[in-house]
Amino acid sequence: MILPNTPQHAGDVAGHYDELDRVYRECWGEHVHHGLWTTGREPPERAVEALIDMVADRLEIVPAMACADIGCGYGGTARRIATTRDAAVRGFTLSAEQAGYAADHPVANVTIEVRDWLANGLPDAAFDRAWSIESSEHMVDKPLFFAEAYRVLKPGARFAVCAWLAETGASPRKVRHLLEPICREGRLPSMGTREEYEHWARDAGFVAVGYEDISRRVAKTWTICARRFVGKLLTDRWYRRLLRHAENRVFALSVPRLILAYRTGAMRYGVFVWEKA
Repeated sequence: MILPNTPQHAGDVAGHYDELDRVYRECWGEHVHHGLWTTGREPPERAVEALIDMVADRLEIVPAMACADIGCGYGGTARRIATTRDAAVRGFTLSAEQAGYAADHPVANVTIEVRDWLANGLPDAAFDRAWSIESSEHMVDKPLFFAEAYRVLKPGARFAVCAWLAETGASPRKVRHLLEPICREGRLPSMGTREEYEHWARDAGFVAVGYEDISRRVAKTWTICARRFVGKLLTDRWYRRLLRHAENRVFALSVPRLILAYRTGAMRYGVFVWEKA
């Protein structure tokens, strides 16, 4: 497991997304996760929806299911699944800015709350399905992350996780120049490997249903974000002030690192599906 040189906590994660709220929305959109390309020619808006649809398919979501979106961001995934699958979705985020955006874009059967998943206070066996799309990286205690998911799911329920994964056996050079800085600059308390995720899920009681590495199909996300961010720097004074004064401005350095991490194999993008026996 990769740990940042400076420990990261839930408050750091919330502050990151609150401060960079405008950047995320303007440079990528309301879906704070990678896009999934099949042909490579799809527009980014369709690619991010394709990732959501893939997760919903793997979870086999049907109408009237009660679902939990762990680390829901702006609620984009919750809204799409509620409208396309006729499910009820309850989303959880650490960011007040993200929850505020979701409140301004309401959809029937979707509720978004500011709540720490690791201390969620939810009742046992409350959900038919749950997912975490690129939020497990921000969890300080990953075994507890899985234990809570297991606890709040009903027997037979499915759990999907889309995760940034560290290369198994990554070289010291990759860790020093790519993976550790990505964790520190992106406010990730840690980045696990595929094997570690499988171990944490198994210890929580989950049974594996499937896994797929889709790194090549999602990596294009960061070249698009980089191009858009540079465009904003050239045309918008607010972005230039951000780079001079924002506490989380260092995340700009992670964008080229992420591009290189995918190209070198230092980082992978994995999609897991588990079931509560």
